[in-house]
Amino acid sequence: MVAKDMKVALLLDFYGDLLTEKQREALDFYYNEDLSLGEIGANLGISRQGVRDNIKRAEAVILEMEDKLGLAARFAEINQRLARIRSAVDVIDEKNMKIYRSNDINESIKLILNELERLNKLNE
Repeated sequence: MVAKDMKVALLLDFYGDLLTEKQREALDFYYNEDLSLGEIGANLGISRQGVRDNIKRAEAVILEMEDKLGLAARFAEINQRLARIRSAVDVIDEKNMKIYRSNDINESIKLILNELERLNKLNE
């Protein structure tokens, strides 16, 4: 899959409920199941051209929604920031274990890791 395909598949997760059932199914079959237009048409009971039209309209809808709302971009940014926080906590933990051996720092690290885990679950 090329990058665009991955982007559309991701956007389908965010904005799929805004599409018609046939548009959503067509995108899912095309991007997630990697079916051909003919196979999708057979599954949906429409022509290959109908499948192509549904896919193009659905892509336009979800790309426009992402341009306006930016939910997928925010999701990716939050995940990147959470990963950076986790890396920083790991560095602090490693230094604490080697140098300071502070119980207070250990407790703070546990608290931060617990909160990171909760944020990651919220962001799924």
